[in-house]
Amino acid sequence: MADFDKGYWDNHWGDPVASTREYQLPVNPYVMTETAHLRVGTALDAGCGTGAEALWLAQQGWEVTGADNSRAALTTARARAADTDVSEHIHWKETDLSRWEPEQAWDLVVTNYAHAEIGQLPLYRRISSWVVLGGTLLIVGHLHDHQHGDHHGHPQSASATVEAITNMFDSPEWQIDAAYENTRTVHPGGTPVQLRDVIVRTQRIV
Repeated sequence: MADFDKGYWDNHWGDPVASTREYQLPVNPYVMTETAHLRVGTALDAGCGTGAEALWLAQQGWEVTGADNSRAALTTARARAADTDVSEHIHWKETDLSRWEPEQAWDLVVTNYAHAEIGQLPLYRRISSWVVLGGTLLIVGHLHDHQHGDHHGHPQSASATVEAITNMFDSPEWQIDAAYENTRTVHPGGTPVQLRDVIVRTQRIV
């Protein structure tokens, strides 16, 4: 299993090529479509990277916490926010999602392709506990299945299926509002890259 610790992510975001490529990606379209109907409130972007989604949420009126364990990523995120008029609506937090014990919960918790040392499903279970009653959890992850294999060579522990995720929330505590897979093409640096995604949106109802 890949060691997605702080050193891994600082190396990733400290690499000028990787950082520039990710910086050029637009806001994740699932965040836009899956949160458009929600009443704005507080939001956590868990594993925010360089802050594209956190910034977009703040521009929609959310009070946002962007959490990541990479200081390099958060330095870029803060610089991006400084060029906007919503910087005062975003709080950046350098922390390891595998160990963090936040003192609050949020109306919306989103995670986009975040990986942690503990693996995908334990990460999703952990961040789900940070959603308030009536709040929403939105998971966007890399899709793994036995037919197509892993996304871009990631180990299976860094990907998930719709079934595996929804099985975690098959309880009276949660209402699954969206669960699907999708393939899309992005063009970071002008080079087409195909992404195979899994998207789950669920609401805490108990």
